[in-house]
Amino acid sequence: MDDPDLEDAYGLKTPEDSIRLYRDWSESYDEGFAATQGYRLPAAVAEAFAAEGGAGPVLDVGAGTGLLAARLAELGVGPVEAADISPEMLARAEAKGLYRATHVLDLTGPLPLADGLYGGITSSGTFTHGHVGPEALDELLRIAAPGALFALSINAEVYESSGFAEKLAALGEAITDLDLPEVAIYGPGADPAHRGDRALIALFRKA
Repeated sequence: MDDPDLEDAYGLKTPEDSIRLYRDWSESYDEGFAATQGYRLPAAVAEAFAAEGGAGPVLDVGAGTGLLAARLAELGVGPVEAADISPEMLARAEAKGLYRATHVLDLTGPLPLADGLYGGITSSGTFTHGHVGPEALDELLRIAAPGALFALSINAEVYESSGFAEKLAALGEAITDLDLPEVAIYGPGADPAHRGDRALIALFRKA
């Protein structure tokens, strides 16, 4: 069987689909997809978080193999915990020694974490085609402390169509200082079909 690719990821429909895909992708993700596509989004999110004064404890949501946390570590931000639906991806991340703790979690439902645990929430590549929608923001806000900084990448193609713009507006006074810088997801050597793909980094604080 061929390794999964971006088209497979964008075609996901259910959490069970995600579990299967990322189980199969975990071994080749870093050296295959991330390296060959010049996957720069995790570093961009980490850098935006640090530039806005983000501090730990941080929950890295949809952590995958830990690419975002690796950049946070280089920037001196921590401690960081990981949340992902795929045990296999988290195992790869855990082996890098980047996280204080890891949590196998389905972001589409209630999270078994206490209120106000985290001073920051980061995410790269999770709010995109076929993955997690804006309904997850309510639970993420619940587990964040007052004043916590969020840095969440949202694929630009789904920002309006999947309801992220509407959700962020509806949060109203629950969040402050919303900014939406746009960044490239991949490097210039990426597959031509996705070389120009863009993401917004939703930067805001919990009121």
